[in-house]
Amino acid sequence: MTAAKLIEVRDLKVHFRVKTGALMSREVALKAVDGVSFTLAPGETLGVVGESGCGKSTLGRAVLKLIPPTAGEVIWLGRPIQELSTAEMRPLRRDMQIVFQDPLAALDPRMTVGEIVGEPFDTFMPSLPKAERKARVQEMIAKVGLSPHMVNRYPHEFSGGQCQRIGIARAMILNPKLIVCDEPVSALDVSIQAQIVNLLMRLQREFNLSLILISHDLSVVRQISHRVLVLYLGRVMEIASRDELYGGARHPYTQALISAVPIPDPDREANKPRLMLAGDLPSPFEPPSGCLFRTRCPRATALCAEVAPPEDRVSESHRVFCHHWRE
Repeated sequence: MTAAKLIEVRDLKVHFRVKTGALMSREVALKAVDGVSFTLAPGETLGVVGESGCGKSTLGRAVLKLIPPTAGEVIWLGRPIQELSTAEMRPLRRDMQIVFQDPLAALDPRMTVGEIVGEPFDTFMPSLPKAERKARVQEMIAKVGLSPHMVNRYPHEFSGGQCQRIGIARAMILNPKLIVCDEPVSALDVSIQAQIVNLLMRLQREFNLSLILISHDLSVVRQISHRVLVLYLGRVMEIASRDELYGGARHPYTQALISAVPIPDPDREANKPRLMLAGDLPSPFEPPSGCLFRTRCPRATALCAEVAPPEDRVSESHRVFCHHWRE
C-alpha cells in the first residue's frame, strides 16, 4: 500500500427530490449522501459501515458515477470526473468495477459463465482474438476458485457462493484499479462468506487492487479493511484506521455498532459491556437538527440539537464528528 491517492472524494452530496404527502403533492429533499469526504490509496481497502438506509450503497455508486452527484468532487488519479460526459468516462470504466449484493440477480440467466465473464471485452477490447479471450476467461475463472470447464454452464446451475465468484471474475477480467463491493457476502452462508472474503484479500494482494467494501457486518469489515468509514443518515460519524476504530472508537454510534458484534467465546459474549441505541433510525425526509445522531445518543445535550458537530481529529488518521467524544 502506497501513500499515493487513487481516488479522492471531497464533500460529496447526493440528494433526491421525492414527492410525498397527500396525493404526492409535496416535494422534499432526500439527502442520501450529505457531505462525505475520504481518500483511497492503491492497494487499500476502505470499509463503509452503518445501518440500512444510511447511504452506503448510494455513496459507492456515486463514487463510480453510476449516480450523478448533486455536489462535491470525485477525483480519480488527480482528474475530477464529476463533469465528464458518458463518452469521456468510458475509458475510465475499465479501471472501476462493482460487485453487487445479490450474486444470482447480478448475472444474466441467458448467458453462459464464459460469456458473462468475457462480456467486458466486447466494450474495451473488441478486437481481442477469440482464442486469447477464451484463455483469459478460463484463467480468471480459475483464479476465483472455479473450474475452467464450467464456462459453458448457466448461472442457475451454480450456488450463491459460486455465482458471487463469477461476479468477482467479471469485475476482475480487465484488471481494474478499484472495485466497489456492495454487501458482497450478506446473501451467503457464514462459511461461504469467509471464503469470499479470503478470495477478495488474495486478489487484492496479487493485483494491488483497491476496494471499497460496503457492509453492515463489522466482523467482515474488520477482517478485510485497512480503514473504516462510519455513515449515519448520509453523513460521516467517524473515520479511522481499522485498529484505531475497533480498539478505540470515539463516536457513540460507532461504539454501539461495535458492541453489537458477537464474540465467539460464550463467556466473553455474555459478560461484555453493551451500548444499546434508543429508538429507531429517524426518517431521512425529516432528519434531526444539529447532530443527526442526537435523538438516539446517550450523550446528547442542547448543543447537539443546535449545531452540527464539526470535524475533530483524534489523531492524524482518526477523525470524529461529535461534540462530546472526549467524555
